[in-house]
Amino acid sequence: PILYGYFRSSCSWRVRIALALKGISYDLVPVNLLKDGGQQFSAEFKAVNPMQQVPALKIDGITLSQSLAIINYLEDTRPNPRLLPQDPKKRAQVRMIADHIVSGIQPLQNVNVLKQMGEKKMEWAQNCIAVGFQALEQILQHTAGRYCVGDEVSMADLCLVPQVANAERFKVDMAPYPTITRINKDLLELEAFKVSHPSRQPDTPAELRA
Repeated sequence: PILYGYFRSSCSWRVRIALALKGISYDLVPVNLLKDGGQQFSAEFKAVNPMQQVPALKIDGITLSQSLAIINYLEDTRPNPRLLPQDPKKRAQVRMIADHIVSGIQPLQNVNVLKQMGEKKMEWAQNCIAVGFQALEQILQHTAGRYCVGDEVSMADLCLVPQVANAERFKVDMAPYPTITRINKDLLELEAFKVSHPSRQPDTPAELRA
């Protein structure tokens, strides 16, 4: 497998966690979202992913983009360890939380949107994350065990940790979100979350390395 990604991209991080949890080794092709006006806009990368976004994964003779589509494919083809519960209600809750983050929070504060916001980008990002986290905290109070849904790591957790890292980068006050904070802390103790961390990637700049 070949993963096209960027060390700081939360969407790339979700996929790195899934690959690590499932024990899938891969080669990384870094795509720097800021360098050269954004390497994702190159003709070479557009041939890999016409949407010009990371991540993209070449695996089993196909090329997939969109982090949840990639994770779902890995789940279908390499089901251990399971990232979606067998119970239909829990499975729906996992997908709901993942979609909440992937559709309702992250796109509003990604690189392309923040470019449009100019000087207001920090305030905009903080507000988008805070609105999303208020809802997420409420949801997790009904679904969480040790992790987002019960006591098993799921696709929801793969989405949560990178989003909390974004919140911290944008200096969002995490005090109102104790459930999110606790789950995030527990997940960061797990090896798959450590090895996939943005501070430990081949393309991480020296000053940001762990």
